[in-house]
Parts: sequence; C-alpha cells; structure tokens
Amino acid sequence: MIKKILIANRGEIAIRVMRSCREMGIKSVAVYSEADRDSLHVRYADEAYLIGPAPSAESYLVIDKILQVAKQSGADAIHPGYGFLSENAELSDRCKKEGIIFIGPSSYAINTMGDKITARQTMQKADVPVVPGTTEPIIDVEDAVKVIKEIGLPVMIKASAGGGGKGMRLVRNEEDIVSSVNAAKSEAKASFANDAVYIEKYIDSPHHIEFQVLCDNHGNGVHLFERECSVQRRHQKVVEETPSPLMTPEVRAEMGKHAVAAAMAVNYSGAGTIEFIVDDDLNYYFLEMNTRLQVEHPITEEVVGVDLVAEQIRIANGDKLRFKQEELSQKGHAIEVRVYAEDPENNFMPNPGKIKYLSEPLGPGIRHDGYIYSGYEIPMHYDPMISKMIVWADNRQDAIKRMRRALSAYKLSGVKTSIPFLKKVMEAPDFVNGKYSTHFIEKNKDILHPDTQATDEENDLAAITAFLDFMNQQEKAAPPVSESEPRNYWKEFGRRKGVLRL
Repeated sequence: MIKKILIANRGEIAIRVMRSCREMGIKSVAVYSEADRDSLHVRYADEAYLIGPAPSAESYLVIDKILQVAKQSGADAIHPGYGFLSENAELSDRCKKEGIIFIGPSSYAINTMGDKITARQTMQKADVPVVPGTTEPIIDVEDAVKVIKEIGLPVMIKASAGGGGKGMRLVRNEEDIVSSVNAAKSEAKASFANDAVYIEKYIDSPHHIEFQVLCDNHGNGVHLFERECSVQRRHQKVVEETPSPLMTPEVRAEMGKHAVAAAMAVNYSGAGTIEFIVDDDLNYYFLEMNTRLQVEHPITEEVVGVDLVAEQIRIANGDKLRFKQEELSQKGHAIEVRVYAEDPENNFMPNPGKIKYLSEPLGPGIRHDGYIYSGYEIPMHYDPMISKMIVWADNRQDAIKRMRRALSAYKLSGVKTSIPFLKKVMEAPDFVNGKYSTHFIEKNKDILHPDTQATDEENDLAAITAFLDFMNQQEKAAPPVSESEPRNYWKEFGRRKGVLRL
C-alpha cells in the first residue's frame, strides 16, 4: 500500500501531484535544486530534500540522487510528473530493482513508444492507422530521395528519438530534400545522440488531437475522450480544449477504440496519451504516444470528472480500474492556456525575474494550476511556464468568455508574460469559430502579432525625451567648463547613444 510518494519534479506539476496525495492521505516528498529553495512545491510537501545545483543535469535528471532521497525518506513510490525523467526507461527499471513503485508504465512500453519508428511498426501490427511513410530508419540522403519520390511531396522528416519539434523538417520542394535530411539528422544527433530519421507524408491543414487513456495491470483499458491541441507555436502546444470542435460522435468513438488498442499493444499501465494527426475530412493517423501525464490533463479532469493523478496512484498500487468505458462521458467544455514568463513582443524570449505582485483570477469555473507567488524569483534554469489557466463552462462559447474574464483578472507584475498573446488568441475569429488547424498562429499572425512599429512622430518624441533626460543627468554631474565654451549636449548625446551621425 502506497503511503508516501516522492515527486521527482518541480513547480506546478509537483504541487498538482501533491494535492491529490493530500486528498488521498498519502505523504509527499519534494526534491529541489539550489535554484528552487524558495519554490512553492518545497513548502507544500510534507518533506523536502536538496538534490544538487541549479542545472537539471546535476539535480532533477540524476537518477541516483532521486533514488537516494526515496530510500532516505522512506518513500514507497516515485511520481515523475512530466518532463525531466517522466519518460526515462532507466528510472522505471531502477525503481523496480530497488523495490520502489514507479507511478508510470514499464520500461518496455516507454522504449517501444519512445522510438518513433518502433512505435509506427507496433501500431501497424495493432491495426492502428499511421501516416503513410517509412517504417525503417533512413540510412543516407540517396535513400531519402528515393522514398520521398515514392510517397510524394510534401513530406515531414522526423527524428526517430525526437520530440518538441527538434530534428523535424518540412519538405515541399525537391531541391530542399538533401539539405533538409542533413539538417534533421544533424539536429537529431545533437539533441538526442541519435541521428536516425524517418519520413512521413505531410498532412495539409493538420489538426492535432490526442486521446487520454488509462490502463491497469489487470488487462483493462479505457479512454477519457479527446483533447484538441492544434494551437501550437514551434510545435509546442499553447492552448488546448475539450471536446474538440472538429470531432463527431462517430469519429470520436472510432479514435477512442484505436487509442485503447494502441496502449494495450504495449501492455501499458497508468495514464498515457495517444496523439493523432487529423485532416479536414476527419481522416486520422497515429502520431505518437506520450507515456506520462500530459501538461493539459486538467481539461480532461474538468469535463470527465476524473482525478487522473489519483487514478495513476491507484493503478500503481495494483487496483483495478474503477469504471468501464460506457460509464464515462463528457460534460460541458474546458479550455486550458499555458502562461509563460516570456516576452511575446521579443520573439517570446524567456523573461525570468522577481514577481512583484500577483493576483490570481477567481470565480465559478476557473482553475489555476501554478507555483509562483508575490516576491518569488523565477529561475532562469528551467522551462518558463509558470502556470496553467483552466476554465470550464456548459458550452464552448461560454468557456471562451470565461477564459477572457480569467485572463483579464490575472494580474502579475515584475516579469513579462504570454497573457497578452493568449488574450488575442481568445479573440481571434478562427479560434472563436472553432475553425483552426496547427497553422492557426501563422495564419493569424496579423491578429496575434500586430505591427507595433512606432511612427516617425513617436520616434521623435522618444528621442527628445531621452535627450532631455541625458542633459539633466550631465548638468547634475558636471557644469559647463565656461560660458564662452559651453558643452554641446546634443552632440554628446548623439555620440553616446548612437542617435546622431556627427
């Protein structure tokens, strides 16, 4: 019986897991790096242990340190959250050897679904639709050219061990094949120490739809319906919603069955996500499986009414699933936005720093999963996501309205965030109408990234203001040498600030 869980993660997801632990009467153990001494997850846990310096390679990614703390604290199990070691087969194996329960799937499932080529082969055997393409690694450029001519352009070249858009190239023109293959292999080698790539037919106007699955250790599996994840930037999800505005009941039922079949094909255990790519005609194909909890899991919880973390823990404890597929249903509509400490007007550059003021939105149907607080210093060493805003309402239009209210009520100062950008997403006609694909941000760039270039008059006023401030500072620092030889402040200002060419 699990009585104490170590959460091998930080920030928002660590607190999320701890909340379910507290409701279930389970003690929680936090681990933290030197940069996270003041993090809220450290304060929220029943116990907390320092595991190393700020770099994750010296703290959160060191399996030996995680296991050492698990033994020291007497933890029965380890929950990896998402990111870091969450899809690390070695951690799953090491836990098994040390007699510690890993709240996640077996190393076999992680390895099989983590390698994109092996996953495609496995899905084909399970009769799960896959995108037309290769099932073996591409050896050289000549091989790639031959395969692409057979499949037909456009195609996607993808790293077999990839994720997060790394080692991925879209090829539309024949003259770009060689450079794209070489670039994908090079990036894959640098990012994953594995330069194997494969080729898929590119789906125009693709929709990214994923299905949440739960499987126990007794041969039972269910899906908890879909999440629409097509609002993406650089292949990273920004906004998610459920139900998908694209879906029909018939296609939902078919995809759900295939999602469960995909998980059962690798004897999956726990919570996982089967991701599909869907075209405008609702033809769908297996994309990949995430063998962990997803960032966007709360919207499923809100619509289906199931605590996914609690179910993960029960499954890891050896319990059978508590419900059958026919007992699950969707109620209402939920939307999640990811709030990042980054500057939308500066190419979304990370913007770590100290939170001077924070007021979280409140009211019916609003859930805020975060880890920051007034006075907290956001470290520069980790992903800049600081919270997730989730809303639920009876229908999609009301959910959009509620999200607009929530974002307007989210007050934060000290760092720049993606909130202004998210507000624009909620106002974009394509999103409001539910008519969008993974090209949404590119298609709506004029709405999401309006031209903010200053006018000539505004530039002149800014220069005059800066000059007056400069002159005031110089007069305070040192008066003119003599009245017969006054200082030329304008010339000095121009030379120092690069305004004038004198």
